Amino acid sequence: MKRPVQVTLLVLSGLGLLHASLFTDLCLRYVRAGMRPMLIASGVLLLALGVAEAWSRRGPDEDHGDEEHGNEDHGDEEHGNEDHDDEVHDGEVHDGGHGHDHSSVPRVAWLLFLPALSLLFFAPPALGAYTASREAPKAVTEQRHFDPLPATSPVPLTLTDFTRRAQQDHEQAIKGRSVQMTGFVTPDKKGGGWYLARIIFTCCAADAQSVKVRIYGTPALPANTWVTVTGTWHPGGTLGTKSAQAALDARTVKEVAQPVNAYSDALPLVPSS
Repeated sequence: MKRPVQVTLLVLSGLGLLHASLFTDLCLRYVRAGMRPMLIASGVLLLALGVAEAWSRRGPDEDHGDEEHGNEDHGDEEHGNEDHDDEVHDGEVHDGGHGHDHSSVPRVAWLLFLPALSLLFFAPPALGAYTASREAPKAVTEQRHFDPLPATSPVPLTLTDFTRRAQQDHEQAIKGRSVQMTGFVTPDKKGGGWYLARIIFTCCAADAQSVKVRIYGTPALPANTWVTVTGTWHPGGTLGTKSAQAALDARTVKEVAQPVNAYSDALPLVPSS
């Protein structure tokens, strides 16, 4: 690959990573927040390599080329120009039978620019309702002891905590209690209802899992709309056992801004203004 193309690719890749991880929050669509410093460091490194490559006036190939030309000159003098690698046949020059032309960039190499340009100008959309509606809810871990719920009403809960308490808390602490949860709207792909959902990253988007709570009593807003739902547990099965469904009779549904920690099932953090 030619040097100008290499420099351009390195610089664009570095700028794309910095744009996604340092100047915006785009990287949080694809990786956990803890990986952000590594993305920033990678972007700085790629940008530095591109700048260094652009400032270097002569590369190793050029130096070797000069040495080879010098050796050829001496060889011609010693051997009287008897040996020649290049042969002329029918007006064409063949370079010692190698037959390779390295003067142009292979067409497939231009595809390397697509990821870099996409980070700068067209970032892939975040995971949302489309993903959540097409996979089974994430299985919650077992928990034997549950802390008492606070006296506040409504009680703020994560979707995982609500599901775990509905299915494993034999004390049935959430029975009759008003709870509040935040997530995005995910229509039921079978029709006739919707879910409040969150996407959870263990590492990155490749291992994403979803947690969902079925919502009753109110029509759904458009898919991927972030909402805070307040309501009470919807009877279904026996509360405190595996038969209990993770479902809520909604009293209010309020549209909210997407929280900063959108890809973890935690109590929502409000985006900084």
